[in-house]
Amino acid sequence: GINAEYMGGIGWHEARIPTIGTMVPRGAYAWVTKKLKSEVSLPLVAVNRINVPEVAESILGDGAADMVSLARPLLADAEWVRKAAEGRERSINVCIACNQACLDHVFTLKEASCLVNPRACKETTLVYTPVSPEQRKRVAVVGAGPAGLSCSTVLAERGHEVTLFEADSVIGGQFNLAKRVPGKEEFEETLQYFGVRLQETGVTLRLNTRATPEALEGFDEVVLATGVSPRVPASIPGIDHPKVCVYSDVLAGRREVGRTVAVMGAGGIGFDIAEFLTEDPAHPPPSLDVDGFMRYWGIDKEISTAGGVEGVTPEVRPPHRTVYLLQRKAKPLGKGLGATTGWIHRATLKRQQVIMMKGVQYDKVTDKGLHITVGGKSEVLDVETVVLCTGQESLRELQEPLAARGQKVHLIGGADVAAELDAKRAIDQGSRLAAGI
Repeated sequence: GINAEYMGGIGWHEARIPTIGTMVPRGAYAWVTKKLKSEVSLPLVAVNRINVPEVAESILGDGAADMVSLARPLLADAEWVRKAAEGRERSINVCIACNQACLDHVFTLKEASCLVNPRACKETTLVYTPVSPEQRKRVAVVGAGPAGLSCSTVLAERGHEVTLFEADSVIGGQFNLAKRVPGKEEFEETLQYFGVRLQETGVTLRLNTRATPEALEGFDEVVLATGVSPRVPASIPGIDHPKVCVYSDVLAGRREVGRTVAVMGAGGIGFDIAEFLTEDPAHPPPSLDVDGFMRYWGIDKEISTAGGVEGVTPEVRPPHRTVYLLQRKAKPLGKGLGATTGWIHRATLKRQQVIMMKGVQYDKVTDKGLHITVGGKSEVLDVETVVLCTGQESLRELQEPLAARGQKVHLIGGADVAAELDAKRAIDQGSRLAAGI
């Protein structure tokens, strides 16, 4: 039998330091295993944020461990090991360490699955059955965000003839914004995976093409995965002031942002924007720098203090901007964030000195700034920029004209429900629809 020491207890969820979330660098704790190797004779297994073969090989090649352990990456892609052995690393559906469908489910007594692979733990109920030549259909999918990508590739995998229309020059939709947020760089892996899958399954991809009812004529079925647009609360006086912008323009780099900012809306997008704006772009974020991550969270790699953390002062750079994060609800900010990662986002914004305010009434926007009322008291936040993270609206203008032509139309992703952006639901919904056509 195998007698090995499993290095799986580095902090875990009760710790005040992130250990497995997407904001943790890849292989961040391999140095712990390497330090232990000289002290024990048993083979050691490295764990935590080992999601691609390159990282696993690096850990083994560096002598940091004798073996590596994978858990969530095998939910993301059950053929991870086979693909790595065959040199097909680009075909691996990489775990992005979001925890949204695995650990967040488990800790709330739900069945585990995977955001990037909705078939995980549902292999017998979500089945991609090949279609016969007689069942084969010509299907148009409009929108190459997460929902459209999952739907089109599953449809093509099953044998349908699929054309994917995308108005932008690249695939990805909202994931192209999310991957710009510090700590969410892994989202790029999902887009790279889908890019390969489009080629492998034979989907016809039409970039820089805005679908019209005329262009969609002749398809047996049409799937609208056209996403969302940011909602602008028109009832607030001055909402059209030049200092006001929407979150998507900020993340896409289409809008210059001042040194003092008010973020309206403290859902997941509001938290992302606050972190994006306070991070100094001149330095790599902790998520891409192991030593920087350790300094940021106050970890002593020499283990010269108890647990390597006792009495260690975190090294946090001054915030790049002064940011106010505001919400109308009176409950604490961030209550709706993930069960296993929400505390990390709240702790990060606290370190970045973000000023969080709840129970806020938005009165108006003027040259002086954002006028608000909190607890019956009026005040003006003297800010240069106001960023709207105030919800989304579905983009489905093609639905009515297509239905009027008698075409069969499906809505998925944000085009179906424009609630808080939810890639887990979008990918699952796209896959399930494709499994049933």
